[in-house]
Amino acid sequence: MRGRIELVLLALAAGLLLAAGVVAWLALTPVTEDPYRQLRPRLPAEVAGWRAAGEDREYDDQTIFQYIDGAGEVYRAYGMRICLARRYERPGQPALLLDLFEMGRPEDAFGVFTHDLEGEPAGIGADSRYRPGWLTFWQGRFYVSVTAEAETPEAAEAVRALGRRLAALIPREGGRPEILSLLPPGGLAAGRVVYFHHPVILSAHLYLEDTAVLQLSPRTPAVLAEYRRDGPEPPAKPAKLLLVVYPTAAQAAQVRSDFAFVYLEDQAAAGLARVEDGSWTAVGCAGRRLAVVLDAPSPLVARDLLREALR
Repeated sequence: MRGRIELVLLALAAGLLLAAGVVAWLALTPVTEDPYRQLRPRLPAEVAGWRAAGEDREYDDQTIFQYIDGAGEVYRAYGMRICLARRYERPGQPALLLDLFEMGRPEDAFGVFTHDLEGEPAGIGADSRYRPGWLTFWQGRFYVSVTAEAETPEAAEAVRALGRRLAALIPREGGRPEILSLLPPGGLAAGRVVYFHHPVILSAHLYLEDTAVLQLSPRTPAVLAEYRRDGPEPPAKPAKLLLVVYPTAAQAAQVRSDFAFVYLEDQAAAGLARVEDGSWTAVGCAGRRLAVVLDAPSPLVARDLLREALR
C-alpha cells in the first residue's frame, strides 16, 4: 500500500511539474499572430491608375524620427510598433504617400486619430477625416494616413479609393476606449475629444506647468474634451474636462490632492478656484476616477461638469 501511495504522489508531482513547464513555455513563447505581417502582402499594388513605386520603408519606435522628425514622439506616445511608408505614382498626376501604423492596441490607434481631428468625416474605417489631399482613419489597431503631394480631382478620388481598399483589409477588432462613455453628453463639442495616456499628448493640447503631478502612464487611460456651456456671459473659450482613470482609488485621491495643492493653492481643500484669467478650475475624484475642469466660465459650470463626470 505504501508503495502505491508513493507512486501516486510521484505521478502527481510529475504532473504538476509538467503543467508548470507548459505554463512557463506558454509565457515564454512569442505570439505568432502578427496583424501587420499578415496585412502587408495584401496591400494593393495599384489603385485608380496609381502604382506602388520604389521599395517600401519600415520604421519602428526608434527609427521613426528618420522619417517623421519631431512628430515621431506622437506615435511613440501611443505605443507604435511599426510604420510602413509606400509611394504610389501615376504619370501626369501627383504621387500618393501611404503611412500605415500598427499601434498595438485599438485604443491607441483611436488615440492617434484623435490627436488631429481637423477635416470632414469621410465614411472610411472606424472613423475618418478628409482635408484637401489628405485622408486619415483608424480601424482595429491600425492608423492610416494617405496624402496626395498635390490635390487634383483624380488624386482626391484616388486617396479615398486607396483608403477604402485598406479599410476593407484591416480587421475590425476592438473599439473606442471605455472611458469615452464617462464623458457628460451635455454641451460636448463634437470632434474635440482627445484620448491619451502620455503627458506629451496632453501638453500638445493643454498647457499645464507640471504634467508630472497627474502621474500619467500606459495604465492611466485619459481623455480631454471641450464643452460649450453658458455661464453668466457667453464664454470666450470652451471649458475643458480632463478625465483620468487610475489603477487604484488611492492613486486617484493622491493625484487629486497634489493637483489641488499645485494649481488651486489656498483653495485646495475646496477643490474650486478662480484663476488669473478669470475662468474657474475645479478638481475632484470618485473611486479610481479623477476629473479636472479648466477654463470654465463660471463656478456653476465647473461644479456641474465635475459632478457629472464623477457621477
